[in-house]
Amino acid sequence: MISPLAHVDPSAKIGENVTIHPFAYIDADVEIGDGCEIMSYTSIIHGTRMGKNNKVYQGSIIGADPQDFRWKGEKTYCVIGDNNVIREQVIINRSIREGQATRIGSDSFIMAETHIGHDCYIKGKCVLGNGVKIAGDTEIGECSIMSSNAMLHEHCKVGDWVLIKGGCRIGNNVPPYVIIAHNPASYYGVNAVIMRKEGFTEEQIDDIAKSYRHVYQCGTSVFNALRRIEADVQDSPIRRAILDFIRGCEMKIVAIPQEYL
Repeated sequence: MISPLAHVDPSAKIGENVTIHPFAYIDADVEIGDGCEIMSYTSIIHGTRMGKNNKVYQGSIIGADPQDFRWKGEKTYCVIGDNNVIREQVIINRSIREGQATRIGSDSFIMAETHIGHDCYIKGKCVLGNGVKIAGDTEIGECSIMSSNAMLHEHCKVGDWVLIKGGCRIGNNVPPYVIIAHNPASYYGVNAVIMRKEGFTEEQIDDIAKSYRHVYQCGTSVFNALRRIEADVQDSPIRRAILDFIRGCEMKIVAIPQEYL
């Protein structure tokens, strides 16, 4: 199931039932798990560790050298989970730090011409639209969506169940369960439609909406908003996820006017 027209380094570790199409390039020090399919003109570069049942489309470069002046040739990695679809001309860079990795979880759909920078961590079950640009040292939580041509600045963190609309430029941390849109980025509500489809209850969604009314719609500081959430919203895993995320980011979150930080 490996085309004789593909280049596969003899030291690469290839699992069972892997399909490698003509003109694909598999470098040394690469591991590809069972059931993967690597399409033509794709390059899998040294330091890549790929799980099972991934499909990588034409022209993608997985484990590319980091695009960062701080990288001086250290041995680094790109680790990819299972069941991901990586469409045409996607570029995923390795880490810049010795022995560390850019990490992509499982069950994500990464559309054409997306670029994922060094040391990113995409937890899994995410959708990245066409032409999404993700800078280095960022994190995207589970079940989040970045629509086409959205951009994420370095050192930013996106929570779980977030929807970032197309073309939006994100320069700060995005708390869980919200929709962010426009430029400059602004709060657009709660990601209720998708969460309902995935089994969130109306009570849970109401608690999320109530929490973010305090954060984004009451004209108070983030510090005071968190105190109001604790007083007004019943304790639950969802409330704790919101509070823990915002406090973990030192209350630096997207779409908050400077005077309220």
